[in-house]
Parts: sequence; C-alpha cells; structure tokens
Amino acid sequence: MFPSMLEDSLDDLYDNAPCGYVSTLLDGHIAKINATLLGWLGYERGDLVGRRTFSDLLTVGGRLYHETHFAPLLRMKGEISGIALEMQAVDGTRLPVLVTSIVKRGSDGQPLLIRSTVFDARDRRAYEQELLRARQESERERARLRQLATTLQTTLLPPTLANVPGLDVAAHYHIASIDEVGGDFYDLFPLAAGTWGLFLGDVCGKGAAAAAVTSLARYTLRAAAVYDPDPAAVLSNLNTVLLHEYHGAEPRFCTVVFGLLTPDGEEGGFRITLASGGHPPALLMRADGSADYLPTPGGQLIGVLPDADIATTTLRLDAGDTLLLHTDGLTEAHTAVRGDRYGDEALLAFGRALAPATARQTVSAVRDLLDTLGSGVDDDAAVLAVHVPRPDRDEQPGRG
Repeated sequence: MFPSMLEDSLDDLYDNAPCGYVSTLLDGHIAKINATLLGWLGYERGDLVGRRTFSDLLTVGGRLYHETHFAPLLRMKGEISGIALEMQAVDGTRLPVLVTSIVKRGSDGQPLLIRSTVFDARDRRAYEQELLRARQESERERARLRQLATTLQTTLLPPTLANVPGLDVAAHYHIASIDEVGGDFYDLFPLAAGTWGLFLGDVCGKGAAAAAVTSLARYTLRAAAVYDPDPAAVLSNLNTVLLHEYHGAEPRFCTVVFGLLTPDGEEGGFRITLASGGHPPALLMRADGSADYLPTPGGQLIGVLPDADIATTTLRLDAGDTLLLHTDGLTEAHTAVRGDRYGDEALLAFGRALAPATARQTVSAVRDLLDTLGSGVDDDAAVLAVHVPRPDRDEQPGRG
C-alpha cells in the first residue's frame, strides 16, 4: 500500500500543492504558476503566463509596497520571507496572503528568475481580526471599569472639607492603581457650635468589598460623632458596627484616627483630642521647626475584637503648628534604593526638614514626595493636614 500513497508525479505535487507557487522573470513577468494559485484567483494559466507580472496580481496598496519595499529588499538580500500582501482575484475580491520569495541564480552566480511561495492567509486574517476585536472590547471594558472605579472612589471622599475659622486645612488622596478602588478615607466636618470632627482611615483590602466598608465607616463615624463626639466613643461605635456587619467567615477591619477640634483661648490656638485604632501616629510639626510623632500606643484595629483598645492623646495646636495625619501607603512605599520601604523614620526626617509649614505647603510637599517615589507607591495613600496660621505671617486660613 505504501507505493500507492506516493504522489503520482512531481508535476502533480507542484500543481496541486496546498500553497501557491509562482516563478517570474527578473522583470516580474510570470513564467510559471501552479493550479492552486490560479484557483484562488480565478484565472486561466494562459491569462497570466508571459502576459502579466506578479505585481499585477496585487491590490493597489500591495503593488506600492511591492515596488518600494518588497522588490528592492529581495534584490538586495536574495530572499525574503513571510511578507503580508493582498492579491486581487478576477472577481475583484481580495485574498490576504503571506509571500516568501527567493532569487534563483545560475552556476555563474547571476540571477535567473524569482521563485515565490504564496500562502492563503484568510483564516489567519480572520483570526487576527477576531483577536483585535476582542482586544478592543477588552480595552473598552477596562476603560469602563476604570471610570467606575474612579467614580466610586470619588464618592467615598468628601467633595470639600469644612471651613474651620482660624484653621488652614488641606488633604490629598494618591491613587496607586486606577484599576482598583482603594480603602483610604478622610473627612473634616462641623459638630456642635465651636467644634469640628476629623478622621482619616484605611480599610484592609481593595475593590468593591473594601469600598463598601469604606462607605460604612465614613457614615458611621459622622453619625457616631453627632451622638457622642468623644473620640474614643466614636471609634468604639465604629468597632461595634463593623463587628456586627462583617462578623463571620470574612471579617472586615480598618485602622482609623478620629479627632475632635475646638478653639482654645484668645490667641487662636486649637485643642485637639485624637483617638487611634491601630493607625499610624500623627506627625506634629511645631512652629519652632521641631517635629515628632504623637504618642497613641496600644490602639487596636477597628472591627477585630469586641472590646478594642482605643488609644487617645490630647494636644494644643499653637500659631504656626501643623498636624499631619497619613495612611501607611506613604510609609510603606518602596524607594529606589534596594526597594526598601520609605518608613516612619524617613517621614519624621521629612517633617523636621519641612517644619514650620502651612497645611497647603505640607500636603504639596507630600504630593511631590509621592511623585518622586513613583511606582514604589503600591498602595493608596491619604494625607490630611491642619495648621494654625500665624497672625504675623501672610497665611490665610481656609481649605486646600
């Protein structure tokens, strides 16, 4: 049976090969062409051999490419492989093909003719077009998700911060990835006459689940502060709510610092009581240029234990002083030096070099720092700064 499986002749193998074969003279005129290519294009052999050139079988764009790139490169190199062209059939339809050509030379090394192999690329073209459509749809879907994430992120932050008379306030939210909703949040809002509440926190995780916790935390903190503005009581209420809503197989928790602001004395200072639930300590930058972290030791994560330990501290902000609250996306960012974390000590040195500074100056400097860290900031970072302007300086209180 084996001999019967052999091709009847080399001519039959050439003429009915699964690809097109065409040989042309050096001037491009067709000298030989197989039945496969003739069938694809709908020509008779006599229509082409000795009458037409190879470029005559191409579309207008294909001819231009053939004359300006394909043919010169073939003459220079002697062979060229896998070039995508389009051929035009008798009925005007276009046939995408891949062409490989080689120059046949005589014994004296002189070129005699050009042999080309033509592969039908219709299936490949359809596959590529399907891939392109899928990619475009994926990009559109990603753009929609980005827009949704951006919109959702915006709803989780206050449109503006409250205007506290005698206080300069500024905040910034740095988004690490536009593809995911982060869990950082902050706010500054009025309470009873002469008092204001502020908070800044960070929910564990990212995405829609973290966004839900963020929203719940923001509104719970504001509602709890109206009911009982004592900072420790506010965080205890949030702890109870999170335990109630997310107790079970998938607990949700956050770190948060809550503060109560009240004007203190005729000299324009403010009294601030801060309660911290596992949150990084706030940075206090004094008017004399000193800076240090506020001690809030022992504060536990909010939403983990029924009786969370809430650490509190009270301070006075005098004229020229600035208090900076931040999330750990800042201090846990990677630096360009060996990929080390930026760290608490670096932030403290940053504050000491910056002080004294207004809230706007402080937040602007932090934004520049985050930009410098670039892709090393792999988690969202939020900062909130409050500053008591000096009466003898050109510092206008307000929001930033």
